[in-house]
Amino acid sequence: MAKKNMGARHFLYPQPAAIVGANVDGKPNYMTVAWCGIMQATPPLIYVSIRKERYTLPGIRENGAFSVNVPSADMVAETDYVGIRSGHKVDKSKVFRTFYGELEKAPMIEECPINMECRLVKEIDFEGTHIVFVGEIVQSYVEEGLLSGSYPDVKKVDPIIYSTDGKYWRLGETIGEAFSIGKGYRPAR
Repeated sequence: MAKKNMGARHFLYPQPAAIVGANVDGKPNYMTVAWCGIMQATPPLIYVSIRKERYTLPGIRENGAFSVNVPSADMVAETDYVGIRSGHKVDKSKVFRTFYGELEKAPMIEECPINMECRLVKEIDFEGTHIVFVGEIVQSYVEEGLLSGSYPDVKKVDPIIYSTDGKYWRLGETIGEAFSIGKGYRPAR
């Protein structure tokens, strides 16, 4: 199979379209990120990578807290809007209904099916374009009707996926059970 050299580029798929929330100048502000992910399970850590000039950045630092909100596909226009409009120019506090949890400093979005309330534990500057914020998830909130047992049902959540070609996608079909489907596999070589 022929491979084309694409240079040093990031092609990790899928990338979530998540919305980061932080209080800035006393008001909730929201911004869309695709560069975020889980770092470890215990304690539960998540990271978000944010451009240094973004309006949300000082709010995370000032409050030592932020939220990561998982929007559903029916929220794609709002999700894109808070990503393409800067809080420097637009008041995004009225785009969503906001609620606060245990920390009382990390605004979360009622309309999003999943919300993670995070305490800032580390900030990493790799001397590039972005700052990486590491947060400890102090509480997670999931819309009750979207649960299957004790986990969110990914089909019901219907999360937005971002691709590096500038498109939003939704998830497809289940293709196997994790930690199980590989048990019967035997390498041919």
